[in-house]
Amino acid sequence: MSAAHEPQHPYHLVDPSPWPLIGSLSAGVLAVGLVLLMHEITPWVTAVGVGLVILTMYGWWAEVVKEATFQGHHTPIVQIGLRYGMILFIASEVMFFAAFFWAFFDASLFPKEATGFQWPPEGIVTFDAFHLPFLNTLILLLSGCTVTWAHHALQHGDRRGLLNGLGLTVILGVLFTALQAFEYSHAAFGFTDGIYASTFYMATGFHGFHVIIGTIFLAVCWVRAFKGHFTPDHHFGFEAAAWYWHFVDVVWLFLFAAVYWWGG
Repeated sequence: MSAAHEPQHPYHLVDPSPWPLIGSLSAGVLAVGLVLLMHEITPWVTAVGVGLVILTMYGWWAEVVKEATFQGHHTPIVQIGLRYGMILFIASEVMFFAAFFWAFFDASLFPKEATGFQWPPEGIVTFDAFHLPFLNTLILLLSGCTVTWAHHALQHGDRRGLLNGLGLTVILGVLFTALQAFEYSHAAFGFTDGIYASTFYMATGFHGFHVIIGTIFLAVCWVRAFKGHFTPDHHFGFEAAAWYWHFVDVVWLFLFAAVYWWGG
């Protein structure tokens, strides 16, 4: 009887789960809350939406971790599908940033009447690219090295190197976010001060949001590594986080070169 119920294929047919429905409803609450917040009606719906989204992420990903680590459902065939999924997700993120860069270059290469036919527009005091932005560039490049160190250590069974590399990467991610917030607090222009400000904050702010997500991603991987969830031949959760972090690194290099250096 037990043999009759054993899987006859290497694929994973997921069990019924409430999290897709809960996630959809949570996203709807968050969207409505953001609209209400932007119209200065109430901030509470947004707070509830954020809480529901965090609950969804925790519950859903806890199920995925259980399937991968304890139930053995993530076979090599399943991992190929997960890799394709992560690649497509990162490709969709590339399209987001392509739109922001398109807006920036359209406004900067072909200045219009709204910008006084010059770039940067008159009255805009830009950041010195080789001050805080350059320091943040070094921090992100160093974090790319530390996450690669962690991955190499994992592949060679070096648990201490894995934890140290991941821990340093998380610390560098937090430092980058702190310096970005400090930079924003000293900006000479606000979000609504014209096309330069809008494109600047949209591109760099969206990237900063990705850094925060990536830092959380890697922090969760550190906890999982500490608990012994990863092995040299079974660690796609960490691998996906490393891919995401390298993507964040590369986008920042384009932002630094185009927005801070050339655009300033």
